[in-house]
Amino acid sequence: MKSILWVVPICFIAACGGSDKSSQTVNRDTLTERQKDSILAGSTIPGARVVGKAMRAADSTSARVLQTDTVARDTTEF
Repeated sequence: MKSILWVVPICFIAACGGSDKSSQTVNRDTLTERQKDSILAGSTIPGARVVGKAMRAADSTSARVLQTDTVARDTTEF
C-alpha cells in the first residue's frame, strides 16, 4: 500500500512537468522587418539615419527594376 502512495504523486508530477514548452510558447513578435527598420530609422540611436537611407535606396532600386521589367514585357509582346 505504501508503494502506491509514492507512485501516484510521482505520476502526477511527471504529468504536470513533462509538457512540451514549444507548444506553449507564443510568438509575440508581430512587426515585419520593414516596420522594425522604420522604427529604428526614426530613433535617436547613432547611425540610425543610415537605416532610413538604405531603405530609400532599396526602394529606389526596386522601383527601377519594376520599371525595367515592365518595359521589357511591353517590348517583347506583339
